[in-house]
Parts: sequence; structure tokens; C-alpha cells
Amino acid sequence: MSQANAANTFEFKAEMKQLLNLIVHSLYTHPEVFLRELISNSSDALNKARFKKISGADLLDADVPLEIQIDIDSKKQTFSIEDTGIGMTKDELISNIGTVAKSGTLEFLQQLKEAKESTGQRAVVGLPIAQATERGLIGQFGVGFYSVFMVAEEVCIETRSADKDAKGYLWRSNGEGTFTIEDSPRKERGARIYFKLKDSAKEFCQDYKVKEIINKYSNFADFPILLNGEKVNKITAIWHKKSDELKEAELTEFYKFISDDWEAPLGHLHLSIEGAVNFKSLIFIPKTAPSDILRLHNEKSLHLYSNKILIQQDCKGLLPEYLRFAKGVVDTTDLPLNVSREITQSSPEMSKMRSIITGRILALLKDWAEKDTEKYLAFYKNFSPLLKAGINSDFENREKMIELLRFESSLKPEGEMVSFKDYVGRMPADQKEIYYLSGESRQAAEKNPNLEYFNKNKIEVLLLTEPIDVFIIPSITEYQDKKIVSAEKADIDLKAEDKIEKPDAKLSKALISLFKEVLRDKVEDVVSSKRLVDSAVTLVSGKKGMDVQMERMMRAMDKNFTKPKKIMEVNLDHPLIRNLSRIYIADTTNPILRKCVTHLYEGALLGEGDLPLTGDFIKRMTELMIEATSGK
Repeated sequence: MSQANAANTFEFKAEMKQLLNLIVHSLYTHPEVFLRELISNSSDALNKARFKKISGADLLDADVPLEIQIDIDSKKQTFSIEDTGIGMTKDELISNIGTVAKSGTLEFLQQLKEAKESTGQRAVVGLPIAQATERGLIGQFGVGFYSVFMVAEEVCIETRSADKDAKGYLWRSNGEGTFTIEDSPRKERGARIYFKLKDSAKEFCQDYKVKEIINKYSNFADFPILLNGEKVNKITAIWHKKSDELKEAELTEFYKFISDDWEAPLGHLHLSIEGAVNFKSLIFIPKTAPSDILRLHNEKSLHLYSNKILIQQDCKGLLPEYLRFAKGVVDTTDLPLNVSREITQSSPEMSKMRSIITGRILALLKDWAEKDTEKYLAFYKNFSPLLKAGINSDFENREKMIELLRFESSLKPEGEMVSFKDYVGRMPADQKEIYYLSGESRQAAEKNPNLEYFNKNKIEVLLLTEPIDVFIIPSITEYQDKKIVSAEKADIDLKAEDKIEKPDAKLSKALISLFKEVLRDKVEDVVSSKRLVDSAVTLVSGKKGMDVQMERMMRAMDKNFTKPKKIMEVNLDHPLIRNLSRIYIADTTNPILRKCVTHLYEGALLGEGDLPLTGDFIKRMTELMIEATSGK
């Protein structure tokens, strides 16, 4: 640094004007971050004073409270922030404030590192290294202070070092290339930064705005933050406590604060991880979910902190999308940040944290599922659509999520949910497949003709009622070496039963041929049914076809979607089919035969909700009723 004259005027090192222009206009997204940076610097200064005191150093004002005082005057448009921290000497002012990207905190941490390397145990300040670094001093880039020039034309720093023999100094600059330092009569240790706000930044001398910024970024700072004498940061960083010290009431209060939810959470997860990556976290599972849960939202999820200072709200890198319902905080000093500290950089540390958090949340859900069924089903009722979405996106945890799936069952009362494991545990020895059937609701699924065979033979069928199920479940294909197949598929393994009054083989073949003749290219094929009990016909998908719900979803997403042809199954033992066989024997040309075949086909479409035009169907139904009631 070069001294310009004897009047203690100095030039900034580096191309300061250009650098400040970059900092003010490009580095930070929002001008409000100036306050975050100043509070962080004050917090660091207070931590340094605390470290010095604990180490036995003889400090000026040894008993003064460690706190940050902010004073604003909306009429004069002035802003002041003062701390009772370590303060600065003249040389430190020149070195730390007069050199861009020269951080006193970074230098302090370097001293700690060097002390550890030389002693192996304790730092110069007399604290265990682990304790010092755990507190995590924030300002490691040396540019945060200069963000103040986004909101101020000229900035003053009045400071006095905590060393008892130190003097007070006043630093002043408009950020244009020079700064001045002069003696100050200041008697108290610490530092006070004060300035007049630009007209464009006058909102920052309003109480509500300053409180809003403190609550957003610095609410969990280690030290009291007072605004015009009133303490603002009233919520403590409880994630730094031990799990057995956490009380239910403070957990609920904290959750409501960080989530903006009015309800208490369903449960929480408290993490303190040390190893390849170090972080503390407090994560909550909400009780309720938004009605449109599968849509992308901007709601709060996990907030990233560094030493209790907010770095990023809703840090999407910490969780996979399917776990975005989780709310909470993650606090680490291991994660590399960009210079502005507003966004995280991609790093192995981020990946490790994401992996650990994901695994622990899934483990928590597994524990609920095994030990607290009521709590798990309360969670599942609200968040299962998101959880299911992860099955086809997170292949590392795919098997864990499959174990968490729950379904309604044809053999269980409504509301009782079963897992794949439950299902397999009840399977008869000769059953080789796991069966499922989709529907808009349980009631709709239960009325599906394709369920009749399974109900008659007391074969369990999983009932899928969530729209996402039709995308997820077919992709699983098997569980514990048991194939998972739709009850609507034509190629499932059903046992034929002996039936009374079944048409002979020749007549059966003729009736099937009649159906094929009438329906032609409307269906892929017509076959005799093994699955129908009470219904005359049904439509089923071929080996590579989709079930009804999947078709509906595809059609909703793509108006040009072409529905694949179905296979019609005919219940040759049904009274209506036997009546048709008798008419066929008497007169193969009887028009009622073809009219009934068409009506049966369209009735099956109507049952699937897939008959676009009902006019012909209604007209034909009327004609058939007239013929049935005419007495002819």
C-alpha cells in the first residue's frame, strides 16, 4: 500500500474503482445482502474477542456484553452498525479494509491452522482447534464489506482494537480509489460502521425492512442483534443442540418459523455429521401437503446456512426433487461457496451431503413404517405421489422406496394399506405373480369386470388409485422374484374352470367368429374368457398394451395419442352369451345377434369411460328393449 501524503490518505490496492464497480453491480444479486455481510463481519469480530478472552488474553472492556447494535434514522436516512468485538488497529485497517480480497478472518483461520500443524492440539488463542473451527468464521473472501457501497456514497469505520494499549481510528472512503485514516477519540473496543443511505436505498432505514433482512439471513447469529435498542433475533439455532436437549415445544416453534406452516410437524430428523463432510441439520416432515403436490413449487424446503448465516433459501442441491416436502436447515462450513456467498458451487461435499440427508430421511420413513404405522400412513396419505416419483429417478435408493410403497388391497377393508412384502407373505405356494388393478378410486376398481375371477378365487389384487401409480408400478416389473402384472392383461396366468352349460367347442368357435366378424378392426382379437364371472364381456390389454388408467393419462397429455386396440374376452358361461348361442343356432342371420355384439363392445368401452359418442349406444339400447318387451 502506498501512502499518498502525510495527511494519512491512502490508495486502495488493486484497481479499486473497477473492482468496486464489479462488486456493487455484478457480484451480489440484491442490495439487501450488505446487511448480511456487515452482521457476519461483526459476528466474526465478536467471536474473535470471545476466543481471545477464553484464552486468557488481557482485553480492553473485558466484561462488556458481546452484541451487535444497529441504529437507523429514517428522517436523516442514516445507518449505523456497531459491535463490541475485537476491533482493528491502524495497520489492520490498512491491511484488511484497504486491500480488496484481503480477509482478516481468513488470516485468523490460517493462524489456527498453522497452530494446529505446529502443536497438533491447540491454537494460539488457547482453544481446541475443533472448537474454533466448529464456530466457523464466515468472512473468508474479503469482499463482503464492500457490498456496503451498493447502498452508501461514503462509509466511515470508527474502531478501536481490544488491546489495552491500542488507539482509536476513523476510516473513511467513498470507494473511488482512496481512503483516509485519522485518530479517533473512541474509548470502547470494537467497531462502528456508519453512513448515509443513497436515495435508491432509503428503504433500509425503515424498521420493518431491517428486521425482515435480519430474520431472513441472520436470525440465528451467535450474538444478540439490537435494532434501535430492541432485540431482533429471538429464535436460536437449535440444530446446534444435542438431540436429547431438544424440547417438543421449541421444535414446533422453530419449524413454524422456518416453514411458515401453522401446524406442528409430523416428525423431525436431527443430524450432526462428522467425517468426509461435516454438517448439522434439523429436518421436519410436515403433516399436510398442497393439493397439487406433483406440480413444481417455489415453497421453502431446506435452507443452507454457513455458521448460522443464511446462504441460500430452498437449496435444491441438498435434496432430490421427490423429497422436496421436507423442511429445515443444513449448516456447514465445508461447502465451497462462490465469492458473493449467494449460491453454492457444485462440489463433492454437496453430493455427499445430499446422499447422507436422502438416506437418513428414507431411513426415518422406514422406521415409521415398521414401528409406527399410524404415523407412516399419515405421511403416506399426503406425500406418496412425490415419493413414488423418485422410484424412476433415484436408482441408488430405488429398492428402499419400493419397500415404502403401500396399496389398497382387494382382500382388505377400505383404508387398510399393504406393502409388497405383506402381499408376498400371504401368497399361496402355487401363485407365481403379484396382481394389481388400477382405477380412479377403490370403488371404480372393485366394479371392474377384470377383478371377478380374482374375487371368486380369493386371489389378492393390489388396487392402484393414484394417477402416478400407472407410470411407476409397471416399471418395477418384479418383487422378490415374483412378476408384477396387471389384472387387465390378456396373458396373465389364470386357471380354467369347469363350467356348466358351456357351449360346445364348435358353437363356441362360431360365436367367437361372430364377434370377430362384427367388430372387425375395432379390436385386436376376440377370445374366450377365464377371468369373467358375472360380466358377459371385457376388454383387456395385450402383452405390450397399457391398462385403462395409463391410456387416460396418455390421452390427457397428448391429444394426438392413438389408443391401442384391445382384446375382447367373452364369458361363454354368461346367460346373455348362452341366449345368443341359442339364437345363433336357430338363425345365424338374426339381426339381434350383431346388434347385441356391437352393444356389448360399446358397453365395455363405456365402462372404461372411453365411449366418446353415446348417441348410437342409447338408440340401440332403446331398440333392444323394445324388442325384448314386444312379446314377439
